[in-house]
Amino acid sequence: MKKIIITYLNDAISIEDMDKLKLWLHKPKNQEKFKEFVRVNHELNSLNGHVDTEKAYESVLKRIQKNNNNNRSGSAGFRNLLKYAAILIGVSIIGYGIYQRKADAESIPNTPQIVLQLEDGTIQIVNEGQNTIINNASGHKVTEQKEHELVYSQDTIETVLRYNTLKVPYGKTFGITLSDGSKVMLNAGSELRYPVQFVENEKNRTVFLNGEAFFEVAENKKHPFIVNTKDMDVEVLGTRFNVTSYLEDYKTYTVLVEGQVAAHNKLASQDSKVLNSNEKVFFENDQMETKIVNVQKYVAWVQGQLVFVEDSFKVIENKLERKYNVTIRNNYSALDEINITATFKNETIDQVLKTFQTYKSFDYIIKDGVVTITKPKQ
Repeated sequence: MKKIIITYLNDAISIEDMDKLKLWLHKPKNQEKFKEFVRVNHELNSLNGHVDTEKAYESVLKRIQKNNNNNRSGSAGFRNLLKYAAILIGVSIIGYGIYQRKADAESIPNTPQIVLQLEDGTIQIVNEGQNTIINNASGHKVTEQKEHELVYSQDTIETVLRYNTLKVPYGKTFGITLSDGSKVMLNAGSELRYPVQFVENEKNRTVFLNGEAFFEVAENKKHPFIVNTKDMDVEVLGTRFNVTSYLEDYKTYTVLVEGQVAAHNKLASQDSKVLNSNEKVFFENDQMETKIVNVQKYVAWVQGQLVFVEDSFKVIENKLERKYNVTIRNNYSALDEINITATFKNETIDQVLKTFQTYKSFDYIIKDGVVTITKPKQ
């Protein structure tokens, strides 16, 4: 049920899951459990003042009860109600905080371009390799682009948090130097929402990630750095680590390269883990677990590499789609039964697929950005 709650809060729930959620919420004990999920998440995510979650949730429950007798044709209305509930309570499981995703989707071009949304709503297309100043709608400087990185000033003093959002499409990576000197590299298909300037009266330095990013955090013991994702918060003082939390993958994990971090389960307030170097924290049956790993596998993408170590084809498929900006349609289920170990850097998608054919024979065609895989002809 946790995954269903996450999908509805992000307006991505299916009709079938919507029906399951409706039935689940009929029971009072489930309503209380759901309310606790919302409460814990709100406590971790809330950025803009006090929200009366108790009063807001009671109002939502009353509306839900009125919809209990609706048939399947009423699912759209119930979907809108739940969407309203998420906005009313002021939370967002995927790690955007209070973030108008629908409005953003309408304004951000549906093209493979790097997009920066400024605090005033202005949309800027970021062309790689340029050196330029990016201004807001009023003509004031917001940030400076230095080729493959946005650099925010450390000299400006702000008293109010204002956010930018950088969206990196499939097939690209891009960097940010935040106003505190922390460096972030965003992987393909990722978004980061972050303050233009961190302010002194805020306890934490919090950023919001959907996707994958490598962080080198500037040390500041007075203001811990928090990476907020859909179901895990990662708290650090100064360190190097990688966070993976793609919404569509239904999995979140953090790998620590150097230093120490604390990971907090957003849907279970007592579930926290402290990581040391070369450890990974991940979810197992909705609880966080840790293990020692080879970190190179997880951070190779920062140097433009793809490293697979006994990975299933399904895992590999997702990474190839992001790396090469393609859609893969695997019509040969036997490929899902093999595990692959390989390293790639400058190879084309065609060269990568030919390498995979040495593990198990299959046919494929590439047309209009779609890779279609089929059983080999006899």
